[in-house]
Amino acid sequence: MSTTPNDFMAEGEPDQSRSVEGLAVEQVGSATTPDRWWQVIWSSKKARVGLVILGIYVLMAVFAPLIAPHDPLDGSFTPLQQPSGEHWLGTNTNGRDIASQLIFGSRVSLLVGLFGGALATAIALVVGLVSGYTEGTIVDDVLSFVTNVALVIPALPLIITLVAYSDTRGVWLIVGIIAITSWAGAARGKRAQIITLRNRDFVTSAKFSGESGARIIFSEIMPNMNSLVVAGFVGAATGAVGAEAGLAVLGLGDTRSVSWGTMLYQADAQGAIQQGLLTWIFAPGLALALLITAMSFINFGVDLLSNPHLRED
Repeated sequence: MSTTPNDFMAEGEPDQSRSVEGLAVEQVGSATTPDRWWQVIWSSKKARVGLVILGIYVLMAVFAPLIAPHDPLDGSFTPLQQPSGEHWLGTNTNGRDIASQLIFGSRVSLLVGLFGGALATAIALVVGLVSGYTEGTIVDDVLSFVTNVALVIPALPLIITLVAYSDTRGVWLIVGIIAITSWAGAARGKRAQIITLRNRDFVTSAKFSGESGARIIFSEIMPNMNSLVVAGFVGAATGAVGAEAGLAVLGLGDTRSVSWGTMLYQADAQGAIQQGLLTWIFAPGLALALLITAMSFINFGVDLLSNPHLRED
C-alpha cells in the first residue's frame, strides 16, 4: 500500500500548509473589504470637524423653540440693551432679542441650503446625464446650448433682477431662483463623466439585454457617479446658503422671516456699529462663516469617495 507524507503526520496534528493557506485567504479577504461610504468620509479630519459643526446647527434649528430664550419677533423689550443673563446677546433697536433671532435664523439658512442644493443638483443631474448619454444627437446639441447659455449669463445680476421684480418674496422663491441659476456648471461636469462611462462593458451588456435608455442612465450609470453627485450637492448647498444671505443683506430677502441675512441687513441699515451693538452684526456673520466653512470641510471627505489616493491611513 502506497503512503503519502500526510500519513506520517501525528494523529490530531494540524495541517500547517492548510492553516497557512486559510490564514492568507482570511487576511486578503479582510484587506480587500471596502469601507462604507460614511466610514470613508469620517476618516477625514476636516470632514469630521465639518460634520460636528453642521450637526450642532441642525440641532439648534430643530430645537430652536426650546433653546431660544424669547420669541424672535417679540419687540416688547427695551431697545439697545447690552448682553445679560436675560438677553444673551442684547437687544436691537426694535427691542427684539438678538440671541433668539440668531437661533431661529439657522432654520432659513439650512432650509435654503437643503432644498436649493437638492433642486440644483437634480436639474444638473438630469441635464448632464441625458446630454452625455445622447452625445452627438440633436438632444445633446439642444441641452449643451442651453447649458452654455446658462454658464455665460452672470448669475448674481440675474438673481437680483428676478427677485427684485417678483411680486412675492419668500424662502421658496429664493430657493427656486438659486436652483435655476446654479445648475449649469455641475451639469457640464456630469456630462463629461457619463461620456467616459457610457462605453463601458456593463453599459454595453445592458443595451444588448434590451433595457431602455432611461433605465440605463439612471439605474446603471448614475450609481457609478454617486461621489460626484454628493460633491455637487454639497457645493450647491453651500452656494445656496451664501446666495440667500447675500440677497437678504441687499434688502431682497423676506422681511417677514428671521434669517442671518436679514439680521445683517437690519444691523447695517440701523447703524449697529455706530451704536455699539457689535453682537448684532458680528454674531450672524460669524454663524454664516462657520456654516459655510463646515460644509466646505465636509466636501474634503466627499472627495475621498471618488479619489481613493487622497484617503488618510
